[in-house]
Amino acid sequence: MAAESPASGIGQGRFEVGDAFRRFADFVPLMMWRADPEGHAVHHNECWLEFTGRSAEEEIGDGWRRGLHPDDFARHAALVAEAYAAREPFTVEFRLRRHDGSYRWLLETGRPLEDDAGFHGYLGSCFDITDRKHAEEHIERALAEKEALLAEVYHRVRNNLQVMVSLIGLYGRAAPDPCRGSFEALGQRVRAIALVQQHLHEAPHIASIDLREYLHRLASGLGQLRRAGRIGVTVDGTGTGYVEPRTANALGMIVAEVVAECLDATAETVACTIAITIDAAAGGPVRLTIASGVGDGPEGGRPDVPKLGPRLIAAYAAQAEIAVRGTATTSDPLELQLPETRAGAAS
Repeated sequence: MAAESPASGIGQGRFEVGDAFRRFADFVPLMMWRADPEGHAVHHNECWLEFTGRSAEEEIGDGWRRGLHPDDFARHAALVAEAYAAREPFTVEFRLRRHDGSYRWLLETGRPLEDDAGFHGYLGSCFDITDRKHAEEHIERALAEKEALLAEVYHRVRNNLQVMVSLIGLYGRAAPDPCRGSFEALGQRVRAIALVQQHLHEAPHIASIDLREYLHRLASGLGQLRRAGRIGVTVDGTGTGYVEPRTANALGMIVAEVVAECLDATAETVACTIAITIDAAAGGPVRLTIASGVGDGPEGGRPDVPKLGPRLIAAYAAQAEIAVRGTATTSDPLELQLPETRAGAAS
């Protein structure tokens, strides 16, 4: 806003506010103020005075500062002083006492008034943002409670899975020789489930999970979980995508099962490779292909372990409404099409 004419500007060393500005400011349904070049208030409009319940004379100069919340006084003064020194606009949030004695949060914006004649002070306005601040505080508390609950749930799930692995191991060691392989495979799958849950819990944004980053972390963990050094999981492709927790959980379980199937079908000395390719073109559905292969080495595997991979993969996919086809081999890769992310889940 431009400064007023010299006739209503600086007079006898004091900044004066013209009648035209007063009429304009009092007409605006918004708290407004004006300050002189030294930072002293020279006018508050009717909306401001109605808010504070004080007279114009009481608010002039630094009088209005008596309504500032004690905890905001120093911060507000420092920020405004810095803006004045640089003659730059400023925005600050602070609490001001209302006519009923309650403190309300205001969003204040001030702009310097300058023209060819020089610097004439600042013009500012204030919005009551108390409801917004309360909503933000409520959201922060809810998020903190949610994080605490998720941490507690994860802690309990992890402990329960550890107990399950121990029980499976005990039963496996007591089982007849032909059954021990199945018990061992079951225990390894439960450990993979625990790993999937760990990486979901560690995701930066649990409501919207970066697919590529999540699969990279999970692949690294699965590569060390069993037959370390002889299994490699790569994630490649174009684009990325954000998925909801249930989709990420199902994908993690599917990848873990493909890895387990490859390991179960090969000898301990054979290297397994799992290639995951992401196709996440902008505006289209997110698709993945997963193919497993083996390096040179003796054939073998574990004939005592039932081949349940296709059934488990189909079940995991159905839970998250993922379209699936293929067998995850190099000649017939597993093809997955993810469901559309609900509005608000992507970031």
